[in-house]
Amino acid sequence: MRGLQLPLNQTQRIRLQRALEKLHSLSSKANSDASVTVADTIPVNYDDAFLKGHGTTELNGELVATVCGVVERVNKLVYVRALRARYKPEVGDIVVGRVVEVAQKRWRLEINFSQDAVLMLSSMNMPDGIQRRRTALDELNMRSIFEENDVVCAEVRNFHHDGSVQLQARSQKYGKLEKGQLLIIDPYLVKKSKQHFHYLEQFGIDLILGRNGFIWVGEHVEARDGMIVDQANNSEQSTVEKDQAYTPLEMRQNICRIANAVRVLSTLGFNVDADLIIETAELSSSLNIDIHDMLGSEFHVLVAEREAERRSLMTKRKR
Repeated sequence: MRGLQLPLNQTQRIRLQRALEKLHSLSSKANSDASVTVADTIPVNYDDAFLKGHGTTELNGELVATVCGVVERVNKLVYVRALRARYKPEVGDIVVGRVVEVAQKRWRLEINFSQDAVLMLSSMNMPDGIQRRRTALDELNMRSIFEENDVVCAEVRNFHHDGSVQLQARSQKYGKLEKGQLLIIDPYLVKKSKQHFHYLEQFGIDLILGRNGFIWVGEHVEARDGMIVDQANNSEQSTVEKDQAYTPLEMRQNICRIANAVRVLSTLGFNVDADLIIETAELSSSLNIDIHDMLGSEFHVLVAEREAERRSLMTKRKR
């Protein structure tokens, strides 16, 4: 929020500052030792053994943070997760990436990591849906599955000895993403949760929150089972696919409204989740704010004020 840059007039600047100060005070009361800056002391129980992790050091008998970020504790390990850093993959993460190279038996994807991720042909569901060994013909037809600049959803499978990430897409929910927008935000704004795939039914939109900060907003696609295709219906199916190649104007507007809601939340530094995105989009609709005007200063101030009020009510209810 410190680096927030918007063309605000004097009134908007005061309103936004008040909302952000209120949000800061509420977050500080809720979790006083969560956020730290350089040289802040991290409270730990010195009677119990603990391990110093990344972003910490011991100074004058105290555990001190060496980077700005959020304190994380995993069993005895204490470390600081730096904000505004590049994505650090973990096994099981849902990521969205863009194909940068089609190589021998593999695709290379940009996932906002220090190295390109690798999606092996053997770790990919084949178009026919049949589980079988990959042949030389499959390798020749790799570009018919993914080619350069395609947007792909996958899952982090494991890591190679050189530190590179290996992905897998052995499910109908993974694969190529079309008819939508790819947004790139700071990875720390996307928290790990049980569900990263969302269908926003009221908008007819598929929303994928990639842990790497790549967000996909696109037209809803029904999960199809490609195991068996009736040859007699091939011509009819191709006709339907041609009709579906055009995205209706209302759908494109919904995609842009949801995408702009994500952009506003990212600019304000709020954690991005499906509920907050929907609330932000519905707020713009209820106030009859045009899609383009959502990126203006006034709507940013309104969203910050609304979020401060919402968190304040939640705090009072807990009491």
